[in-house]
Amino acid sequence: MGQRNACSLYVLRGVCLLAVFAMAASAYAQQGWKQAAPFPAPIEELQGATANGKLYVFAGLTALPQWRPTGYVYEYDPATNQWTRKKPMALPAHHVAFVGYKGKIYAFGGFVAPKSGPFGWKPINNSWEYDPATDTWKALAPMPSKRGAGAAAVVNGKIYVIGGVEPAPGSKDGVIRLGLDAWPSYAVGTNEEYDIATNTWRERSPMPTARNHLAVAAVDGKIYAIGGRIGSAFSITASPTDIVEEYNPATNMWGNVMARMPTPSSGLAWGVYKGCIYVSGGEMQTWQMTGVFRFVEAFDPALNEWFVLPSLAKARAGMAGGIIGDELHLVSGDLQSAGTGISQSSAEHDVLNLSQGQYCR
Repeated sequence: MGQRNACSLYVLRGVCLLAVFAMAASAYAQQGWKQAAPFPAPIEELQGATANGKLYVFAGLTALPQWRPTGYVYEYDPATNQWTRKKPMALPAHHVAFVGYKGKIYAFGGFVAPKSGPFGWKPINNSWEYDPATDTWKALAPMPSKRGAGAAAVVNGKIYVIGGVEPAPGSKDGVIRLGLDAWPSYAVGTNEEYDIATNTWRERSPMPTARNHLAVAAVDGKIYAIGGRIGSAFSITASPTDIVEEYNPATNMWGNVMARMPTPSSGLAWGVYKGCIYVSGGEMQTWQMTGVFRFVEAFDPALNEWFVLPSLAKARAGMAGGIIGDELHLVSGDLQSAGTGISQSSAEHDVLNLSQGQYCR
């Protein structure tokens, strides 16, 4: 009799848990979220860009102790809710700055694995144009500087690659490392402009607050640098920031004091919709704790105001993000903060319908 009662209790607990999960899923849907086709190759340190009504997910990084770039390229078609694997990146790298423009996607800098010695991150200055229609890569004029973990935005046919990280001066082989073979790195405010029409570069006014792992987005002819990491490339030796700075390419000046983001974070995913910048996820680390975020926040530059949106079901860092039509897509990422040595990536593909809620202006 006691065994039957125990079994009944376990069954009831199972039913209760299923009911809780069902209620959570229902609440998630009521907030405007839905789950789309899961990402076929869950991994951390992905980047996203949109072109021709589709989302493209690039890069990826294997976890410690190897730290090797995968060079993934996947295409998501919302019309069929399907992923298609494309040809890999011409040069597999991670923490590359991607941006879409007129049906093409542009990629700048990043890190590759060193050819010899202990593992690490070697910054590069390679530039590429990816044509989704032909699934081909074309090399462009290289960036003037070698850096990774920067971000890019486009205004009037010119792309601005802002921020990132470089090895500290005096590095013997230009590789950023941790541990006994460590060589320090530092954040930069570098701002370099790429002219698509002429395939040329020029230096512009540097970002006032040097940082890496930031979000960069353009709205109404101006560029906004949001959050990121002050200090080194590695989250355990650097601090996330909530700083937002505005850059005007027309005057080549950094200007207005902008409202700080509600949640300081680095390693963000983001997209622009109807004049507002949506950011999500990321991570923080101190010597006392590590963590990843599930927040979704929107910044309206015209109002200089932030809005807090319904959160993700699962906190993640190193996600790919992008906006297709009225929907914000947030793909994969790591359930652990980077550098923990624990690989626990998610296949989640969360989609938030931005037209259903008064999230921004």
